[in-house]
Amino acid sequence: MFWSRRDLWQNDRMRIGPWKLSSIETGWFALDGGAMFGVVPRTLWEKHIPADERSRIGLALRAMLIEEIDGPRKILVDTGIGQKWDAKSADIFGVDHDNYDLHRSLADRGLETGDITDVLLTHLHFDHAGGATMREGDKIVPTFANATYHLQQDNLAWALNPTEKDRASYRPENFEALQREGVLELLDGPGEWLPGIELMISNGHTKAMQLPHVHGPEGHVAYCADMIPTSVHIPVPWVMSYDNFPLTTIEEKKQVLARATEEDWILFFEHDPFGPAARVETGPRGFKAGAREIF
Repeated sequence: MFWSRRDLWQNDRMRIGPWKLSSIETGWFALDGGAMFGVVPRTLWEKHIPADERSRIGLALRAMLIEEIDGPRKILVDTGIGQKWDAKSADIFGVDHDNYDLHRSLADRGLETGDITDVLLTHLHFDHAGGATMREGDKIVPTFANATYHLQQDNLAWALNPTEKDRASYRPENFEALQREGVLELLDGPGEWLPGIELMISNGHTKAMQLPHVHGPEGHVAYCADMIPTSVHIPVPWVMSYDNFPLTTIEEKKQVLARATEEDWILFFEHDPFGPAARVETGPRGFKAGAREIF
């Protein structure tokens, strides 16, 4: 039931300023529906995303490819869950690569992992950074041999000393090899990272999650990662139990959604099972998903 809508959206491209943007489907997985919607009752959230007999909902693992139109840079934002999973864990999280995986989706764009010049990791949770490394024989090595990986330094510090609440989400096998091989560049705070790519910092879900906002004369696209993981999470109070600081998430969402409505942003959803992106509208009850967008 999770994957029945997998072919609803086509992977077209969008151009903003010097950049060409594409969605990269890296697979699917499943998480507890109640945890994904926090205090929102199941009778409400299940109207939007149905759960299975184990109370899990199916979620996309969607990266974004940002290619420089007249230059060499090919930037991948997040990497999916990866393929380093044992059978028991893969069953718990419903890991599904039958139709999509990172390598095949890049190949659909005419690319190999060696073509990627930069990997922008929003944060180091396993469903975002799992594909950053891979098994090669008995070693774990960086997946993208020619890439520099970019991460906020405060998120790495948190990953190295996580709380009891989120320790299971930070798995050293997803980032130790990046440190060992010297390919991890640490960033410090928000601001313009590259021309037309602003990094916004969110601290509600975890410490120093970075959200790229691509902007130019043609418009705006913001990669929402786990601040707004699906379009169903656009209403301000709909936040995850996975968030370390849910009240902070609420305040951050208010700021981003206000900018999104005022400037007509497209929000790109990493985990939405129905499609990659939508605009935002306001109604009697606040913010809500507007017109869907195809990448």
